[in-house]
Amino acid sequence: MTSSENLADVSATVHRHSESSGERPALAFVQDPAVPSSARWWTYSELDREARAIATHLAARLEVGSRVLLIYPPGGEFVTALLGCIYAGMIAVPVSMPGKLGHARRRVLNIAEDARVAMVLSGDPIHAEIQSWAATSGLEQPVIPHASVATHDDPIAAPRPAGPGTVALLQYTSGSTGDPKGSVVTHQNLVVNAGTMARTFGFDETTRSGSWLPHYHDMGIGVIMPLLLCGGSVVLMDPAVFLRRPVGWLTLISTYRVTFSASPNFGYELCCRRVSDEDSTGLDLSSWRHAINGSEPVRSSTVREFTRRFSAVGLRPEALVPSYGMAEATVFVAASPDRPAVIARFDREALADHLLRPAESAGDARELVGCGRPRDLDLRIVDPAGRLRGDGEIGEIWLRGASVVPGYWGRAEATSHAFNARIGDEDGFLRTGDLGAVVDGELFVTGRIKEMLIFRGRNLYPHDVEQEVRLHHELLKHGNGAAVAVPAENGAGDAEDHLVLLHEVAGRPLPDELAATATAIQETVVREFGVRCQQVVLLRRGGVRRTTSGKVERSEMRRAYLAGELRPLFDSALG
Repeated sequence: MTSSENLADVSATVHRHSESSGERPALAFVQDPAVPSSARWWTYSELDREARAIATHLAARLEVGSRVLLIYPPGGEFVTALLGCIYAGMIAVPVSMPGKLGHARRRVLNIAEDARVAMVLSGDPIHAEIQSWAATSGLEQPVIPHASVATHDDPIAAPRPAGPGTVALLQYTSGSTGDPKGSVVTHQNLVVNAGTMARTFGFDETTRSGSWLPHYHDMGIGVIMPLLLCGGSVVLMDPAVFLRRPVGWLTLISTYRVTFSASPNFGYELCCRRVSDEDSTGLDLSSWRHAINGSEPVRSSTVREFTRRFSAVGLRPEALVPSYGMAEATVFVAASPDRPAVIARFDREALADHLLRPAESAGDARELVGCGRPRDLDLRIVDPAGRLRGDGEIGEIWLRGASVVPGYWGRAEATSHAFNARIGDEDGFLRTGDLGAVVDGELFVTGRIKEMLIFRGRNLYPHDVEQEVRLHHELLKHGNGAAVAVPAENGAGDAEDHLVLLHEVAGRPLPDELAATATAIQETVVREFGVRCQQVVLLRRGGVRRTTSGKVERSEMRRAYLAGELRPLFDSALG
């Protein structure tokens, strides 16, 4: 299958695979990638049977179109629950586990309330925990354990038919805890995006994806659903196992002959840093055709180092594929596989003026990694007045096409603003909020509009500042940072905002070492960017908040800084 024309709706397509190739492996969850016997497999027939059982239970209790909150630990049961909801004509709402932290628990509750869920399905190992969370949170909807719906004596014979506009799931993206927005993902969105990925990456029945990504994240679902729709197979592992021992991901790829796998940049960086040459012994990455790098800015240093480090165990130089995508476009937007990554050097001063111009010397350069060309989407670069920008001119990235979702659940005003942008007589464009430019057909993403730093008319991208200081200062090398703008004490407005750098440090440095590093960081920022870094706040590892996919939550870090919630090891403002 290499075309969306071969796909019906999501549930009918998976059901058809169970009828035509029922004994073919569809899904596995691996407890320990180094131990093949730790894998639990589902064939397409078993996947379909469990989904039909779940759908039968749901249809007996809920009206078609009801929202069902899915709270599952890592495992294949989440996939059967997701398909069961879709088979029954319900709307799945995948979320993370509430956990113990207050903001995480509030976020899940706010999603449940925003989606107006009618039921909660929970994984069996965490059912008691989820029941307790629901009771203490005041959530009145029933919390049903997976085991009670996973089998049925008389399941429905086939999934409920769905049209192109039938809503399959709500994908809540990382954002404000108190104001979550759910992207409305239809059957058409999933089918079209899967077809686009199939054509771009050559998916067919022999393709196998492997993933450590959180299953409720858009990128996590994005390596599961397209493969099942295309008749391939999916091998999953626990994200916590990867974070503890990153070589586990590479072992998964090697052992199960994975051909397609994806990660944000930090996953590749973690492998470079924590997978030793000894760990790599015995790995064979020659099956890995497409190693997708997306969901956050792609660092040129990571691309080079990962390719260099693992070429010795079979990784091909063209395997690493920088990409661009977002939940509002289902997941996948742009990539150009089967070629070495494009790394270009652009003039730093021109970049501050919203232009991508080749640098004349290395000292004046900022490296950017190309994300390939858009696939099956109309992509435009637009200035704040809604005018088209030319080749190499930076503006907001706008998208239009069948992979773009209809809008945000229950948010008419936000939907109208984000999804109905106009360029002249053309309408229906999605404002992505991302900044970028197209150079000779190649998309370069430069940052987020809401995170842009402007000091006395000079534009700075926060990840550029963060990456530059990591290059120059050993204590910061393997940590995360957030460069933010905060109001000056005199409240003078945006032009007088101060630059503050919040950054993690490694190890347990002495106070004098922290003080010297903070001073050196301020000197680096002035030298490299021509602006003053008013304050440097150094934090313990884990002090910079990130989303489940690894993105730095700069807005949340700015809020925490202003609210006085950070617990710094060193603050240059205090000395």
